[in-house]
Amino acid sequence: MAYNLDKIRLVVSSSPHIRSEETTKHIVWNVNVALLPAALMGIYFFGPMAASVLAVSIVTSVLCEYAYQKLLKKKITVNDGSAVLTGLLLGLTLPPSVPLYVPFTGAFVAIIFAKQLFGGFGFNIFNPALIGRAFLQISFPKLMTTWVEPTAAFVFIDAKTTATPLAILKEEGLQRLLELSGTYLNLYTNMLFGNRAGSLGETSVVALLFGAAFLLYRRYISWHIPVSFVVTAGIMAWIFGGRDALFTGMPGLHILSGGIILGAFFMATDYVTSPSVRMGQILFGSGCGFLTMLIRLKGGYPEGAMFAILLMNCFTPLLDRSFRTSVFGSDERKRGPMV
Repeated sequence: MAYNLDKIRLVVSSSPHIRSEETTKHIVWNVNVALLPAALMGIYFFGPMAASVLAVSIVTSVLCEYAYQKLLKKKITVNDGSAVLTGLLLGLTLPPSVPLYVPFTGAFVAIIFAKQLFGGFGFNIFNPALIGRAFLQISFPKLMTTWVEPTAAFVFIDAKTTATPLAILKEEGLQRLLELSGTYLNLYTNMLFGNRAGSLGETSVVALLFGAAFLLYRRYISWHIPVSFVVTAGIMAWIFGGRDALFTGMPGLHILSGGIILGAFFMATDYVTSPSVRMGQILFGSGCGFLTMLIRLKGGYPEGAMFAILLMNCFTPLLDRSFRTSVFGSDERKRGPMV
């Protein structure tokens, strides 16, 4: 076959040379879509107050990012969906009964201090939504630990305060939780579908897993962090919390209650703040699961997923460095340490 060399154009470009149609913007918006089932279930069970908390958190996040970038004459990037995602994740971690200044404050801290001051999207070392939530936990401890029972959807009534299943499990034990629920079937049904007290996005496990399945199917996340997170938490609960069958009794309830599912699939898998190499991801997830259960079982807080993920974010550079992929054809001994 003859080639016309005059019509051949040599293109020299930097890696990567294998490209995908997927963009960061497209991926972020798809993560937002994956969280919609959990958000809608939270609104269904907790009514208008839940919708207000989510709306204030998302709108504040977008406006803060826009105002910061406008003021400093930076490129406006609110259309990439990352500010919406931060606001949505933050709102899903809040109790539905908090005053609206709470999500406003949390969103401001998350966007300005945890994201933009680090350089914006892709440069933050901690998950911004979790930083916002941690700030609120420290600043408004009473409001952040006041939980209400689910009410009929869109009914404007004062909800009755109550304890979360996780708090009852920690303070009073499994038997008391079973007494309040009646049977294991009732308890697990409420856990799975969201008819229980808790944060907006932590209640309906089925909705969270539906969104997680979408992300796994589209290969936006891999199984390494979520599975190692959940399995490690279950093993820790089985060893130290009660040696029932792994997915019944203490281990199963610890996995289904609190923020483990939301944290494992939607926060610990954040591209920016989690390792990029497979072995590092497994150790990262295992560390999150271990620290979560250590805080729950031995610490003063009934929940530990938020602090566990933030602590493991600190180790992300070390894990990436320790398990970096070897360059094909190179000799690691001659290359020396990576600086």
